[in-house]
Amino acid sequence: DPSIHERTTHKAANPWYSWSEEAMSSVPENANEGCPGVGTEKAGKSSACEGCPNQEICASQPATPAVDPDLALIKDRMSTVKHKILVLSGKGGVGKSTLSAQLAFGLAFQNFEVGLMDIDICGPSIPRMMGLQGAGVHKTMLGWEPCCVEENLAVMSVGFLLENAEDAVVWRGPKKNGLIKNFLKDVYWGDLDILVVDTPPGTSDEHISIVQYLKETNPDGALIVTTPQDVALNDVRREINFCRKVNLPILGLVENMSGFVCPKCQTETAIFKPHSGGGRALAEMFDIPFLGSVPLDPRIVLAAEAGDSFLESCRGSPAAQVLQDVVRAICKAVGMEWRAKDGQRSEEEQ
Repeated sequence: DPSIHERTTHKAANPWYSWSEEAMSSVPENANEGCPGVGTEKAGKSSACEGCPNQEICASQPATPAVDPDLALIKDRMSTVKHKILVLSGKGGVGKSTLSAQLAFGLAFQNFEVGLMDIDICGPSIPRMMGLQGAGVHKTMLGWEPCCVEENLAVMSVGFLLENAEDAVVWRGPKKNGLIKNFLKDVYWGDLDILVVDTPPGTSDEHISIVQYLKETNPDGALIVTTPQDVALNDVRREINFCRKVNLPILGLVENMSGFVCPKCQTETAIFKPHSGGGRALAEMFDIPFLGSVPLDPRIVLAAEAGDSFLESCRGSPAAQVLQDVVRAICKAVGMEWRAKDGQRSEEEQ
């Protein structure tokens, strides 16, 4: 039956469909009596499979592996990390890594113990944005030591493992997944209040792996970054659906590059004018928190390239105020106490 083959092939190719779930809960509706279950070692091979319309596709699929022993190691290593958030974007170039870096700086400024993990393996820009170009990772009896920006801000990135910063990382999925595992189970993060995970754009192997590996550690959720134009918002819709399919809570959405604020007259001009309401309208549509619109400010670029905290160097600027509000919103979302410091707005002033 071609329709049956089409449905089963679609399931096999769909990353959101778990063969193990069907094997544990039931067997295909059109399966023979005595079906050993999809994803088992005998699937498509036992005598009960003879003549079954699903036999060919079942036999071609690998058996569902046993529980990954590394998951227990990850859970143990992450037991000293109180909160874990992922920074996601549907499209590249929206400023996700910049926001991840400034979020980490902002949280560290609040005297929290902060870790920043860069799993954008093919485009590791975090080392430069954190002022750690040329830094290297050392292995100790406790594991890999992350590189430190400050005493309470540690960073890990594949960029620290490259002999040359300009080397291309040409890896397939399994090798990428293996490195993400290493970052979670082999890096000695110590006691952290929060771990910020900067991810690559889209919904690829890295995203599926990080969610799978952190599942038993109860990650707090995801912060999604977009820009106002529809081409970015369309991809963010997919990112939101990804989070919902893998049961990852969404802590909020930030619209970056929302407009240009003149440094002299403070007039704001929409550079990327939205045609469908921008990030705020999208957040309302999907019923997720909208955390703010960060205006364009050339000093953000300068801070990122210099590895500085824009929140501190340009405190009081419109963009810094919004980023500060994002930091406060994340603290509130995960249950960390936020205290206004000199030059920062209190919650009442927001």
